[in-house]
Amino acid sequence: MSETRVHLSKTEPEAYQALDAFSRTVGKICADNGIDERLKELVMIHCSQLNGCAFCVRIHVDRAVAAGVDTDTITQISTWRESGVFSDRERAALELAESFTFIAEDGISDELYDAVGSVFTEKEYAALSWACVSINAFNRIVIAGRYPVPPRPAQMSA
Repeated sequence: MSETRVHLSKTEPEAYQALDAFSRTVGKICADNGIDERLKELVMIHCSQLNGCAFCVRIHVDRAVAAGVDTDTITQISTWRESGVFSDRERAALELAESFTFIAEDGISDELYDAVGSVFTEKEYAALSWACVSINAFNRIVIAGRYPVPPRPAQMSA
């Protein structure tokens, strides 16, 4: 993957800055509507995993750790249906994340809408939906541009 691609954020920075501002607005909507950082970051990681966006997975894993999400929980995100570590709210949010990421396949079914709606208020549902829209947009920019994910520096041993 050494091929250089157009870096949309550098080639058209005004559009990227608008998307970044949108993302910050979505973060505020989430906070204002009762979606804590833990839940938001679980959704961001899962959408990024589903899209195969290693760059965004890295960013949101770091943010999840900063929000107090432990390593075991992070490693279980991709297998959340088989895992017992997620709350009902987290499971509903992860399912919503899948539906938004693969929206072209089945849309948001009535069954999913009703199930998620039984767990979240209208404001929470809207906030999570906007979070999914936001991260899916970033995933597409990053994947199309093949943004590199550099190795982390070696940890110093004590």
